[in-house]
Amino acid sequence: MSVQIVFETHALSEDNERGLATGWLPGRLSARGRALARELGQRRVADGLAAVFTSDLRRALETVELAFADSGPPVLVDCRLRECDYGSLNGAPATQVHCVRQRHLTMPYPDGESWQQAIRRVGRFLGDLPLRWSEQRVLVIGHLATRWAFDHLVNDVPLERLVEEDFGWQAGWEYELKEPHTGQNLRS
Repeated sequence: MSVQIVFETHALSEDNERGLATGWLPGRLSARGRALARELGQRRVADGLAAVFTSDLRRALETVELAFADSGPPVLVDCRLRECDYGSLNGAPATQVHCVRQRHLTMPYPDGESWQQAIRRVGRFLGDLPLRWSEQRVLVIGHLATRWAFDHLVNDVPLERLVEEDFGWQAGWEYELKEPHTGQNLRS
């Protein structure tokens, strides 16, 4: 028994275009981002999705609203799918935030959380997913921390490797969450 997960990032935000690391700030989609969100909906309309899960941050919610405005599967909002909390660096230049990612693998950002904490948070979501969505295909709209959690907890990619890589955007990632999954497989 398993859950098929399709992961998509929120569409392009104004902060992305300005080179800012939004973190736990709400953010808004840019004009290009709104068009990309509608394209996401067209791309996934016939994908056999049982549900759409989204981060509660505004840029992710806006992506889902535009992608599935007319119809689609039920949308469930989950704060565990949020981006890493960069604390006092939320909204800072992305170069400033991401050049110290390795340092914050286990040590929280000032007034924020570490990548390990963010990934554990998403892991709790993964642990709950099979309880209702076993043998189904779901879409998750999230952030870098969401994708890293899936890569680490589902595909066993070491966190040290993830923090060294560029984001490498693409039109969706596919994961198979095999049961039982506790969401507790965090290794550094």
